[in-house]
Amino acid sequence: MAERPEDLNLPNAVITRIIKEALPDGVNISKEARSAISRAASVFVLYATSCANNFAMKGKRKTLNASDVLSAMEEMEFQRFVTPLKEALEAYRREQRGKKEASEQKKKDKDKKDSEEQDKSREEEEEEDEERLDEEEQNEEEEVDN
Repeated sequence: MAERPEDLNLPNAVITRIIKEALPDGVNISKEARSAISRAASVFVLYATSCANNFAMKGKRKTLNASDVLSAMEEMEFQRFVTPLKEALEAYRREQRGKKEASEQKKKDKDKKDSEEQDKSREEEEEEDEERLDEEEQNEEEEVDN
């Protein structure tokens, strides 16, 4: 478990991308500033996690959930972020539902296709069986005629 900010190193590429998205085009950032922001982000993540964990412990749970994080944000006096976080969480949940529904539909379509292929295969087998029976009957008739 990370107990110090140094123990938690967020990926530099992620931090750099977030910084670039937040700044206007043409604005550069020094390596030291990027490092300072990375350390600040690490401290923030540790603090938010610790606060959210306290809410989970109060609820006698070992798993942090979204409501713990939202409560932690309010306790940390970051209320202005609660609404955007709730909106992002709802968008994420909608996206996950959409993916799940698409996956279920794909599975249903595959099952339907497999079922249709099995039905077609059965029909072909039945036709082959009928043809064999017809041939056998013809052969028997020919043998009787001979």
